[in-house]
Amino acid sequence: MRKLKLQELNRLSIEEFKEREKTQMVLVLDNIRSGLNVGSAFRTADAFALEKIYLCGITAQPPHREILKTAIGATDSMSWEYVKETAAAISHLKSEGYYIIGIEQAEGSTMLQDFSLPFGSKMAIVFGNEVNGVHQEVLNQVHECVEVPQYGTKHSLNISVCIGVIVWELFKKLKFS
Repeated sequence: MRKLKLQELNRLSIEEFKEREKTQMVLVLDNIRSGLNVGSAFRTADAFALEKIYLCGITAQPPHREILKTAIGATDSMSWEYVKETAAAISHLKSEGYYIIGIEQAEGSTMLQDFSLPFGSKMAIVFGNEVNGVHQEVLNQVHECVEVPQYGTKHSLNISVCIGVIVWELFKKLKFS
C-alpha cells in the first residue's frame, strides 16, 4: 500500500467547490471561545461540503490567527456569516425552513445513534461554548437536542471532535441511507 500524494487526491479548486451542490446542513457556533475550534469547524464543514457556518456572539471570525492555523484554507472555500445573537441566527434559519438541532446534554435529548433525520429537511446544527454549552435561550428555540453517548469519566467531548462526529454521522444518514 502506498500513501497518495496531495496531487493524486483530485480535490476541487475553491472555485469548483463554491459552484458544487452543497450538503443541506449549516453549522451554528454559539459563543465558541477558541479560534482553534472555529478553524477546525471550517475544515470539517469544507470536508463534507456543508452550506454555511454561522459565527455567533464571542465566536472569533476570520482572519484570526488561530482559525487560519487549523482551517488551512477552508475559510476561503466555506461560506460564513457573523451574527451577534445566536437566537437571531436561529430565528432566521427557522424562517428559511431549517430543522434546528441543538447538540447538548439536555432533558429529552435524543442519542445520536437513535436520531432520525426529518425527511427532506435542511438542518442547522448548533454547537455551544466549550464550558457552558448551548445557551438556554437558544435551546428554547431548537426543534430537537441530540447528544453523543459517552461512557468514560469526562462530561463532554472537545467541540472540534464533537463537530466531526456529529457531521459525519448526519452526513452518512443523508448521503448513504
